[in-house]
Amino acid sequence: MIDVDIPGRKNLQISHLVLDYNGTLALDGDLLDGVAKRMKRLAPHLKLHVITADTHGTVKMKLTGCPCSLHIIGPKEQDRQKEAYVRSLGAEKVTAIGNGRNDGLMLKTAALGFALVQEEGASIAAILQADIVCTDILHAFDLLLKPGRLKATLRN
Repeated sequence: MIDVDIPGRKNLQISHLVLDYNGTLALDGDLLDGVAKRMKRLAPHLKLHVITADTHGTVKMKLTGCPCSLHIIGPKEQDRQKEAYVRSLGAEKVTAIGNGRNDGLMLKTAALGFALVQEEGASIAAILQADIVCTDILHAFDLLLKPGRLKATLRN
């Protein structure tokens, strides 16, 4: 668990990290450099979940050896499927990271939502629903690994 006391905001006690795949952990179906290593560093602190439509059909193979559970969603109402997944884990204990339009509700529902603007870009829906916007997944992971940085970004 990651416990962060943020002045002016409810204390965060995060147990789960829900991650989009393409555009977040991967580009064109291939895992980004450094992601697997950072996931292994996060795994002792958080239960990692990857939720994806698996656009390229490679996610199972690419995540082999990564310490996470995988949930592949169907083609309809993907935003609602991702939101429901976050709720099923107990949204108040979830951090979510994504970049797509179908990630917006997931980011809003989670106790802490990160939108990423990487090579694939980010939808406005994701950005508007997020608490934090990062330009690199590794930077987002580092905010979780060094929670004092979250205080600096989120305090009021």
